[in-house]
Amino acid sequence: MEQNRQDTQRAYVKVIDYIKHEIRVGNLRIGSRLPPERALAERLNVGRNSVREALRILEIMGTTVSTQGAGHFIAANFETTLVETLSVMFLLKELSFQQVSQLRYAIEKHALALAVVNASESDREELRSIISLLDLAGGSEEKNVALDKQLHYTIARASGNVLFVEILNALSDVMDRFIADLRLDIMAEEVRRNKLLAAHRTMVESILTGNLASGYAAIDEHFDLVDQRLTVRAAQLQSS
Repeated sequence: MEQNRQDTQRAYVKVIDYIKHEIRVGNLRIGSRLPPERALAERLNVGRNSVREALRILEIMGTTVSTQGAGHFIAANFETTLVETLSVMFLLKELSFQQVSQLRYAIEKHALALAVVNASESDREELRSIISLLDLAGGSEEKNVALDKQLHYTIARASGNVLFVEILNALSDVMDRFIADLRLDIMAEEVRRNKLLAAHRTMVESILTGNLASGYAAIDEHFDLVDQRLTVRAAQLQSS
């Protein structure tokens, strides 16, 4: 029985390694449809249960996605995997809100520096539009929250580093999951909201003008505001 279990484990690893090899050599790309389970089983001389186990693991990892009636396809849903991994780290108390904020700060600071160099004209136009909409949003906290998330996503995307986008989105989702309405809380008070809007405006202007020093100062101001509220909310959660 133990030998059969070990053989099954080796078999599904064989399937995973085969799919990774096919991706590496360019035979499979994002959107490519994988061969049917039976074909994979016959090609690799393994059981169909081993193929199913491999595909299940790859889907959990975000490498594949299954569509009812259509089969399995290569994907790149790694943000979901990051969110779940970070969530478990929170539950195990191996990760704190402060650590997440510190990582966001480091990534966003470097993302802004790269965006100064790499931002396309469409990126710049979108950033101008977001700032204009933030000005028009006034006291609407919900609109400000949505535009806040869009602004940070756009800067990360403009950096040209897809990892920044994936990681920042995952960190943002985790924070929203464990501290509900944190952004809304920050926006609720007029002085904080105005300071945050000024920081956002300066961050965008630094990308448009290439004034990196002012952009760095704006990010520092932004995260000072976030960390102040984060400390308060984290303490409230611990005492509840």
